[in-house]
Amino acid sequence: MRVSEIMSTAIQQIGPDMSADTANNLPALNRIRHLAVTEGARLKGIVSQRDLGGPSGVATRKDRVIGDLMTEHIVAVAPDTSVRKAANLMRGRTIGCLVVTDRNRVIGIVTTSDLLKLLGRGTDRPSPTRKRADLHYRAPHRAKKGPRGVW
Repeated sequence: MRVSEIMSTAIQQIGPDMSADTANNLPALNRIRHLAVTEGARLKGIVSQRDLGGPSGVATRKDRVIGDLMTEHIVAVAPDTSVRKAANLMRGRTIGCLVVTDRNRVIGIVTTSDLLKLLGRGTDRPSPTRKRADLHYRAPHRAKKGPRGVW
């Protein structure tokens, strides 16, 4: 299964000069956790609810703009990336989303929620069934010692 099959295409984009207090309301209104920070057509960063301090992050957001709080180092993948590779990237880097790009243009986002939804409903492809005869678990063969302890 590929990332393009599970990604969300409705991406909320904001500018880096938007006030952090204003941006804090957008995730709740749109039922999302990540906002793409763009300047023109160029992706500059990503900001999450955690970056904004959550509901009790008033001090974090006070007199600040999104450019101050956003994460600039974005991990992006192509739409034909496997779901397994995407999950391993997110787990290995301890991040909550991957931006999906096609020719340097943002076309979607994959989040941990998307991966959990997939896991919950299962994949459309059945796993191969194996017969007991197909499983070959053998212990390594040990050579017997010859005369005088020589192998």
